[in-house]
Amino acid sequence: MESVQSIKQRFELIGNDPGFNRAIEKAIQVAPTDISVLVTGESGVGKESIPKIIHAQSHRKHGKYIAVNCGAIPEGTIDSELFGHEKGAFTGATSTRSGYFEVADGGTIFLDEVGELPLPTQVRLLRVLENGEFLKVGSSTTQKTDVRIVAATNVRMTDAIEKGKFREDLFYRLSTVDINLPPLRERKGDIHLLFRKFASDFAMKYKMPTLRLDESAISLLEGYRWSGNIRQLRNIAEQISVLEKERNINATVLRNYLPDAGKNLPAVIGSSKKTDSDFANEREILYKVLFDMKNDLNDLKKLTNELMVKGNINDVQEENKSLIKRIYGDETKGDDYEDVIDQAYEVTQVDTPSYEAQPQPNFVEPASQNDRYDFAQEIQEEESLSLMDKEIELIKKSLERHKGKRKAAADDLGISERTLYRKIKQYDL
Repeated sequence: MESVQSIKQRFELIGNDPGFNRAIEKAIQVAPTDISVLVTGESGVGKESIPKIIHAQSHRKHGKYIAVNCGAIPEGTIDSELFGHEKGAFTGATSTRSGYFEVADGGTIFLDEVGELPLPTQVRLLRVLENGEFLKVGSSTTQKTDVRIVAATNVRMTDAIEKGKFREDLFYRLSTVDINLPPLRERKGDIHLLFRKFASDFAMKYKMPTLRLDESAISLLEGYRWSGNIRQLRNIAEQISVLEKERNINATVLRNYLPDAGKNLPAVIGSSKKTDSDFANEREILYKVLFDMKNDLNDLKKLTNELMVKGNINDVQEENKSLIKRIYGDETKGDDYEDVIDQAYEVTQVDTPSYEAQPQPNFVEPASQNDRYDFAQEIQEEESLSLMDKEIELIKKSLERHKGKRKAAADDLGISERTLYRKIKQYDL
């Protein structure tokens, strides 16, 4: 078994980062076996070197090594590419064709961007991993193959599984051993080494003197985020080698080739997962605003009805402090509560001369203290059916998003937990 250093020299790998060395060491250790390997890491970190190491160090090294970019093959033809097809299996199939799994029998197949495989193809691949069998497109005859599968992806597989884009059983079969390559920004000590290697290669290719970086340029190079990783670093080295006449590069010159270097711009977080308060579209946000307004209106009607029933400002003020605060905000404090109650009371006196003498058509006169909020049912009966359906839909989405936790769902919808509980009972959710 070769050492990590000898493997680096053989495959021209540059770097002394512990995480990078650990990835190579795991590749050497797993190579003599036939277990499946999943190589993970961001785009541009050099994942394609790990399958080559595994194949070269395995007993299959004299067999074929085939690298397949799953993301570059159209969905309609990928089954034919991987497993082959029979003559006449589909339009354009003028002859029988052998797929990669048949051609690579006894060797190794590297499936790059395996996270892009369509679901029907994932089912076929799972069968190959389980018992080494596959069917050509348009054939009913099962064929056997003996291949070692090494896959790679820059997709966060747990998210793909949650979204139903990747089969969980296939993931566990592929990731018997998981080898992760760290991004370049976590290998700061290797960045200058890699740049020097690329600069030397391009100097030889274009027959010109090699680039040299001063201390300020090295510091800028190592502090840059390198979202494109090694691939981006190589492109930058080539650009500077071709475009710059001066071969001694400082930070000022280098900054011209680094997008947004030194600028305090907000970082983009690479996450496809929505935040808890996210809504699907603007229409749902508008509905949420309408529901907030409806809740405030119901609270105001409730407060007004309290005044009409009791007629005692002080009692209403004491019993409904939290309600007044929710309607008018934190700025309503101290004596302001009395002003609010007085204003509401004046409205009841002007608009409704006497509650007992002339009952309002929208309210039902309460028979007891516990029944004084029966008017809320009258309000709901007058609501638009489409608005009610949308409210039910938003409540369901919020409960699903928070896995049934009512408090978090209520905060998301901007209502109290008690109100949410009442709506759940009302709509039988």
